[in-house]
Amino acid sequence: MSASHPTEQQVESREERGEYRPKLLFLAYYFPPLNSSGCVRTWNIAKYLARSGWDVTVVTPDPSLWRKINDQNQVDADLFQEGIHRIPTGHGWRCLSPWDLKSWNGKLGWLVGGTCRQIARRLGIEMVIGWEREVEHACLSLSRNDVDVILASGPPFISFRLARSLSKRLERPYVLDYRDPWAERRGFNLRNWKVSTNEQTEIYRGSSAATAISPSLLKSRFSPDLKTRVITNGFDPEELRDIPPYQFGHFAIVYAGNFYPPRRVITPVMAALRDLHVKESGATIPWMFHYYGVHGEHVQDEADKFGLIEKVVIHEKVSRREALSVVRGAGASIVITSVLEDKANRDGSIITGKLFEAVGLGTPVLFVGPSGSDADEIIENTGLVRKVRAKDVEMMATFFREVMSGKVPPIKSPHTYAWPNLIKELDAILRNTLRRGPSLN
Repeated sequence: MSASHPTEQQVESREERGEYRPKLLFLAYYFPPLNSSGCVRTWNIAKYLARSGWDVTVVTPDPSLWRKINDQNQVDADLFQEGIHRIPTGHGWRCLSPWDLKSWNGKLGWLVGGTCRQIARRLGIEMVIGWEREVEHACLSLSRNDVDVILASGPPFISFRLARSLSKRLERPYVLDYRDPWAERRGFNLRNWKVSTNEQTEIYRGSSAATAISPSLLKSRFSPDLKTRVITNGFDPEELRDIPPYQFGHFAIVYAGNFYPPRRVITPVMAALRDLHVKESGATIPWMFHYYGVHGEHVQDEADKFGLIEKVVIHEKVSRREALSVVRGAGASIVITSVLEDKANRDGSIITGKLFEAVGLGTPVLFVGPSGSDADEIIENTGLVRKVRAKDVEMMATFFREVMSGKVPPIKSPHTYAWPNLIKELDAILRNTLRRGPSLN
């Protein structure tokens, strides 16, 4: 550890000679080995920034706190190989997030935890509030010589608040990465919504830069400016390269992930599958619909409603590698952002990573989303995807028939959205931030 931080001129000179690796402190609540879609972006950011010449340290909850994780030994090996450091933290008030975090879940524990969760919702308190103090404690030993830039990914947006406080203490700039909107809905308490909105504005103004997964994500809150950039989700070609296709033995239509009624439900797809089932002839390729995730009851109810129980197979949530394998082995993958057609709905800004991964795996995709969404341009660029609105049930059924007969949407330029390419923009943003120093706002 050096006695003093290098000057801007020294940094530039040493970077040119390849002698200096700027130090990035990355606040990532969701991070491997946690088995969550939120970890995909944070892992690829850390991995490819490390390969771009950054000394990356990730601040994240200790893996032992999560209920469902992927292979921890493999993750540890990957971190070591990529030279990524991890500062594991504790987590207070785990009863507020019992689905993700290990906590007291007995009958009395669930009752007490449920009461705490109700109070937290009414007061507008974030369910991961117990992470804030733990991060501050874990980072106490850091000095300004240990950090050049702070990057925070949200949600949870506690990470943004922490980025600002660490920035003040360490006198280092911070950058925000938006994966979802913050304070876009009023929720339970108007006063707390206003407080949260004002806090978001202050934190954003104090940041040196901000990135978002889609063009309209920040549009309703901030006017486009020079410090806001779009860095979409994407896929890691290295990860996908070695994924074997699962052998279904029939034409498999796959959905892997969660549902969020009423905006994200399987109902219109089931209507299309009923059409496919009723109109199929004896010559039709045998097919089945497979669901992987924690909302099997919703899928089963809708399958029963549409008379498709014998055509639907429900699986539990599987590891990330298994999920990718079934998508690669599928005849078609389904991605749903929203079945609602309200143009003002925030779901138009959602571009889920499942879209990019399916395209990266070479699997045809049926994309169900609202008109005029941010996904339109990406779909046009990548190819291999048919986008429909939820009410276009006949078009969905037609898509399935066409893909079964070998008529697949042509593939175009998916590698535009490969992480080795996406990271170049973030690398440039961070290096520019490094030279400018902390924001004066």
